[in-house]
Amino acid sequence: MNKGRLEAFSDGVIAIIITIMVLELKIPHEANLAALRPLVPVFLSYVLSFIYLAIYWNNHHHLLQAVRHINGKTLWANLHLLFWLSLFPFVTGWAGENHFAAVPSAFYGGVLLLAAIAYFILTRILIASHGKDSPLGTAIGEDFKGKVSIVTYALAIPLSFLNSWLACLLYVLVAGMWLIPDRRIERVLTP
Repeated sequence: MNKGRLEAFSDGVIAIIITIMVLELKIPHEANLAALRPLVPVFLSYVLSFIYLAIYWNNHHHLLQAVRHINGKTLWANLHLLFWLSLFPFVTGWAGENHFAAVPSAFYGGVLLLAAIAYFILTRILIASHGKDSPLGTAIGEDFKGKVSIVTYALAIPLSFLNSWLACLLYVLVAGMWLIPDRRIERVLTP
């Protein structure tokens, strides 16, 4: 099966998700800086979600660079990932509109957790399809960053009910960890 169609479809879905998120940003009715103050939490949640989507898009691109073929399991695993990513506009808006209150922050973390699990599943299916000793299998290895991300989200969700801002800080820290370019795949593919 041609991986190009999968990549193009995924690129399109992620682009639509980003478009939906930016369309949810409301324009102030007043022409002064004070009118922007209530929009700060909404904008911050948008920025964080945009960064997460950019990270997923970038890593998805690298992931597919390292594979030769895809199969039906890969298609379903990829759709599983896209499903959780498609919920970003909802949880982004909810968290931002409610100033990162406990329940919306926990739901935001829940979507982050389930997207991370879906990405982990996708990588494992691709590695199983290509072999542990394939360039992808060698590059991903034990996937320490992926596992740490999942554990951090799982800890941040209940923390949202104690201190939602601290939970959001954990979400930001995980994003920061992934913002540093992940060169594992590039190192294996570059001669």
